[in-house]
Amino acid sequence: MSGIGINIGQRPQNRRQRVIKLLWTSIWLAYLSAPVGDLLHGGHSTGVQVLGWLGVVAFIAWYFALIFRAGRGRATAVVLGSLAVLTAQSTILALSLGREWLVLFVYVSVASGAALPTRLARLVIPAVAALLTLIALAVPGGTAFLAGLLLPALLGGFSMSGVRELIRTTVELREARATVAQLAANEERLRLARDLHDLLGHSLSLITLKSELAGRMLPAHPDKAARQVADIEQVSRQALVDVREAVTGYRRPRLPAELAGARVALTAAGVTANLPADPDLAGLPEESESALAWALREAVTNVVRHSGARRCTVDLVRRQTLDGPVLELSVEDDGTGGSGTVPGNGLTGLTERLAKAGGSLEAGGTRQGFRLLARAPGDSTADVGSAP
Repeated sequence: MSGIGINIGQRPQNRRQRVIKLLWTSIWLAYLSAPVGDLLHGGHSTGVQVLGWLGVVAFIAWYFALIFRAGRGRATAVVLGSLAVLTAQSTILALSLGREWLVLFVYVSVASGAALPTRLARLVIPAVAALLTLIALAVPGGTAFLAGLLLPALLGGFSMSGVRELIRTTVELREARATVAQLAANEERLRLARDLHDLLGHSLSLITLKSELAGRMLPAHPDKAARQVADIEQVSRQALVDVREAVTGYRRPRLPAELAGARVALTAAGVTANLPADPDLAGLPEESESALAWALREAVTNVVRHSGARRCTVDLVRRQTLDGPVLELSVEDDGTGGSGTVPGNGLTGLTERLAKAGGSLEAGGTRQGFRLLARAPGDSTADVGSAP
């Protein structure tokens, strides 16, 4: 028998656990005082005493072997076989030496609760109690001991089974908690990867464009080239700030700021920009605005880097759907670089962001070029997770 923290139903993993379990289990051997007293003072012959002592030692050895070797990975058939040996020993000793040996069935019941799975223990423990009753009726004077042994056999067995199940549940909860922590860490790494991709992709593209522009201006227009270099310094400093904020999880991009940045990036790339001047963002949830701002940044970055477009149009439109008001962001260009491409990390990340905010993303080629359409709930009462 053992207690919580003494690895009930589990094999000791180290020397300290083995010593603690041995000491705790040994305490309960005090209930063997009745059989030991019978051997010492029961008036048995020397031969019977020798056989009795051998029986006690064999019973204790097998009992300890069962308690120490039982575990979650232990085959049930092996445990049942060990319990059958203990039961046979108890039956033989009780029938041959008398009623004092009926207490051995209590140990069999407790071992059943400690070593067997809960469903099987619920069947074996009553069976052991029934066998105890039959043997007590067959042994002279056994009925006098039956009332004092039957209840401990049942309570002890079911108590040990309950404690074993409690420990098993505790272990599973710890494992589940570790799994949840790992999933949370993975989600945070994914968020950071999305943020860094969106942040650095946009900023580095703008830095590259302005660097090329400054290089072309440098021989003939050093003043204009100096202004481009100053812009490069400003963008790089802002990118550093954005990365720091993204790492700490505080950055929430805003649509007005991203619209202004999109205008600068498109103009620097020689793309005619048609953007809304004063978008209506009243009542827009922060999650929706943040997701749409990331979508705008990624779309403009792709236009600048891949499309070869001459014109880019950005629209923000509120629509009423069956699921509630929706704010729709459309980014369309007349280039050819985006059509037919396989969605990369940027579009995949945007899809995840918008889905988390309760929106959706569509992207694909058109007759004139390429179009990205992002939708997000237009107010906080919209059903998160439903796409229009």
